Amino acid sequence: MPISVVIADDQEMVRTGFRMILESQPDIEVLADVTDGDAALEAAERLRPDVLLLDIRMPGPDGLEVTRRLAERAADQPELHGRPKIVIVTTFDLDEYVHAALRNGACGFLLKDASPALLVEGVRAAAAGDALVSPAITLRLLRQRTPTTGRAPARQPAEPLTDREEQVVRALATGRTNAEIADALHVSLSTVKTHLANVQAKLAARNRVEIAAWAWETGLATEE
Repeated sequence: MPISVVIADDQEMVRTGFRMILESQPDIEVLADVTDGDAALEAAERLRPDVLLLDIRMPGPDGLEVTRRLAERAADQPELHGRPKIVIVTTFDLDEYVHAALRNGACGFLLKDASPALLVEGVRAAAAGDALVSPAITLRLLRQRTPTTGRAPARQPAEPLTDREEQVVRALATGRTNAEIADALHVSLSTVKTHLANVQAKLAARNRVEIAAWAWETGLATEE
């Protein structure tokens, strides 16, 4: 079954562009695009999409409030199985917005100037229960977590990472997408995904954001 998506943004050009990008993918289906927060809540209830793309600033409840309400709805109605997964796509990359979105249950935070490939990867990651944050934002946030004196030691992997796994993690921590990591290391996309799955299991990490955070905490991300 294709990944079903609803787009919520008050700019028609943005909605049209996102729809064209996503509908060009054989595994993604756009069910609807709406212009405000109330319509986004209604569409989420009526259409039950796998993924909801949300702008932050739009009429009615903004994207952060819609995220919060849908998280509450999912908690009250477990039969919905957590649908939809939410990806914030905005021009505003303020730290407080990022933290609020992820704290309220968003599975991704992308900027509107992100590449089409990153938008598609963000939708696929959310549908799979993973999290994807724009590389520029990831770097800014995670650099704050570099090793400091007195901080509790970072978790140790259940098994040592292989040299190739360390290369993949280092690239991930610098904000590269799976496709970019594959190109940089001259391996297939499936190989990158396999390495990341192995690392995630070794670290008992929930998603790629936690893997990247671990890399910065341990200093792996800063190694040459």
